[in-house]
Amino acid sequence: MFIDKVISRANQINSRLCIGLDPHYKIIIKQLGFSSVFKFNQAIVDATYDLALCYKPQIAHYSACSLEKDLEQTIEYIHNKDDNLTVILDAKRGDIGSTAEYYAREAFSRFNADATTVNPYLGAESIKPFLSDPTKGVIALIRTSNPSSADIQCQLIGHEPLYQYIAKLLIKETADNPNLLFVMGATDTEAIQRIRSDFLNHWFLVPGIGAQGGSLTDTIKAGGTNLIINATRSVIYPQWDGKGDYFEQVRNAATKLHQQINSLISRS
Repeated sequence: MFIDKVISRANQINSRLCIGLDPHYKIIIKQLGFSSVFKFNQAIVDATYDLALCYKPQIAHYSACSLEKDLEQTIEYIHNKDDNLTVILDAKRGDIGSTAEYYAREAFSRFNADATTVNPYLGAESIKPFLSDPTKGVIALIRTSNPSSADIQCQLIGHEPLYQYIAKLLIKETADNPNLLFVMGATDTEAIQRIRSDFLNHWFLVPGIGAQGGSLTDTIKAGGTNLIINATRSVIYPQWDGKGDYFEQVRNAATKLHQQINSLISRS
């Protein structure tokens, strides 16, 4: 099962760190001088794979620039590093019927991702096709980290916010499938605490640490240890003055965050 691989690697290397792979083509090719996005991703992975629980490429950063081949090569390269090193394809797909089946095929058959993010706002039927393979994970958008998400996700349904209602609905409609995870943004730790109180053992993918300003301390206090904590810009685009090795700076940023996470978890 997907979640078994996540837990196995988390225990194996003592990590909750997920590294986002969102390439900015002009920076990578023109400023850093790489011949391809894949080569850049390869160097990121080489510098950080022993610290990373998983990697999370964002599909739009590839498809908008016709870089699907680079994405395929990146995922294959990550898998070759370690059998338990997983890839979350951040695609945020959401549709029904055969369309959802094709989106699942895109993520899992074409790109060979281990999990993908999905938008559940078309109802539980829109994510069930993604859960048909027990080796794959599905990570539903519940409470996202962007500021305007509260305009919708925090609206009350009875006495509870919409995000909580949807999380409960998905768990019920998918028979509490352990391969179903939730996106819970670090910018709303009250929401993390609320959903954690409902679901003690489910894993959360947590964006919003780093460039978006989420509190790592408050996130771990609210969410416990079953967290996949994502960082993208703060790791793969570190402050660099053009001197020294760029990827040494990448590793330093990943190491610092990895150590901070582990220190806080050990105290939780």
